[in-house]
Amino acid sequence: MASIPQQNIPERDYAQGRSLMGLFSDLWRETQTLVHQEAELAKAEISEKVSQVTTGAAEIASGGAVLFAGFIVLLFAAVGALELMLPTEHAIWLAPLIVGLIVMIVGYILLSRGRKQMQAQSLAPQRTLESLKRDARLAKEHGK
Repeated sequence: MASIPQQNIPERDYAQGRSLMGLFSDLWRETQTLVHQEAELAKAEISEKVSQVTTGAAEIASGGAVLFAGFIVLLFAAVGALELMLPTEHAIWLAPLIVGLIVMIVGYILLSRGRKQMQAQSLAPQRTLESLKRDARLAKEHGK
């Protein structure tokens, strides 16, 4: 007996029997789910990065403290070396004074340069501001 070949009957398309409102409702729900999942991923990544930055900041602070302690020891050594080169009667107070003044001058120069770098006009995003001004001019020209 000959068998009848089975025809491949395509499955009914899911959207075919749905109303337009049902499709928009599904789209809205799926979009909300996607946005929620993306927000959760962003929160997790930001939390991970904050933890990484916190660890890095702690290591930088520890390294800075050790570096500062080493700098202080070097200053004591500089004072001791300078005492050996100065006349004995003035060496005990003159050596720390000279080293202290030199360190203060270097510190003032560094502080002044850093303060200049932190002025508001040097922190403004100049390229972005120029780009926005250029975009506004173009928009105004095309709007006429």
